Amino acid sequence: MEFNHFLSSYLPDPQASGRQLYDDMVEQAVVAEQVGYAGISIPEHHLINILLVPSPLQMAVKIASVTRRIELVTSIAVLPIRDMRVFAGEVVQADALSDSRLVLGVGRGAFRYEIEKLGVPMDSTRERFDESLAVLEALLTREEVSWDGKYYQFDPLTIMPRPEREIPLMVATMAPEGIRACARQGFSVQTTPLSGDHQMLLDQVNAFRRGKAEARNKGAGSRLSLQRATYLARDEADAREKLQLAHEYYMRFDNVFTGPGIVRNGAIEPLPRKQSIEELGNNLLICTRERMLDQLAIYAEAGIDEVIMTANFGQSQEDTLDMMQRFGEQIIPYFSNNQPAKTKRIGQCL
Repeated sequence: MEFNHFLSSYLPDPQASGRQLYDDMVEQAVVAEQVGYAGISIPEHHLINILLVPSPLQMAVKIASVTRRIELVTSIAVLPIRDMRVFAGEVVQADALSDSRLVLGVGRGAFRYEIEKLGVPMDSTRERFDESLAVLEALLTREEVSWDGKYYQFDPLTIMPRPEREIPLMVATMAPEGIRACARQGFSVQTTPLSGDHQMLLDQVNAFRRGKAEARNKGAGSRLSLQRATYLARDEADAREKLQLAHEYYMRFDNVFTGPGIVRNGAIEPLPRKQSIEELGNNLLICTRERMLDQLAIYAEAGIDEVIMTANFGQSQEDTLDMMQRFGEQIIPYFSNNQPAKTKRIGQCL
């Protein structure tokens, strides 16, 4: 099992420096490579103060310029708000500029607030995503592509320059039926139980395994990446402090994910949560070394190929970097023997 550091890009104070925020993210990526993470994941969100990376490909290229081996994963690029004829060329360019380390995670978007502010009805995103993904795959793998669909109609065209490799592709989905359907088509999958319990996680993992089995040879290279809030605490006091911060983070996250979407001047209003902080602590991996090893061993046994670690809940950059160093020294070596070869990891996902 491998580990991927998620660049959470959280700005609790909306007046804080955006430049410092992105400098911190780049520094985290450099440290992730140094201490043994297999990859970093870059979110995409707009108009809000959590997960705020308007251009994940741009961030990937920047990180590529200061690292040498680490994979650069978009988590995720939102397809329904883009024109695939432009985006396909941007993907090829980003892959070239990042030394062919790009892994393209794609999805339909999660927050109604931002999607509809950008002019796309949320209720249409599933249908738009399906067609956009089909168009993107065609443009990345064929020349003189024409299209006659509901959202795209165009005469034959060829994106330039042409891709020099088959760019690894992952599809993000949370619902078990969606995970199974994607895996059945041979896609690698990004998923997350968010703050949900272990049974929710197992339902997602089992859906992927069933879909991959149904795909047979088509799914031979597909992988499951599962995102979870994961923080290796120094001690119990540190764990309690970070759990409190995580609870406050989810007060904002839930507002735009399942709540009313109350946002003022780009800042998401924190709203009360039904889930108690104790219940949240039981579900997340914010803990000291022994519990972390025990829980991650369960993840590995379940068949998760990669854990995408959300580890920034608004704490200082120093705390984040110290945690990454601890994780690299105390946790990653216990799972390193299970790491497949690099070429196998980024094998065919289409």
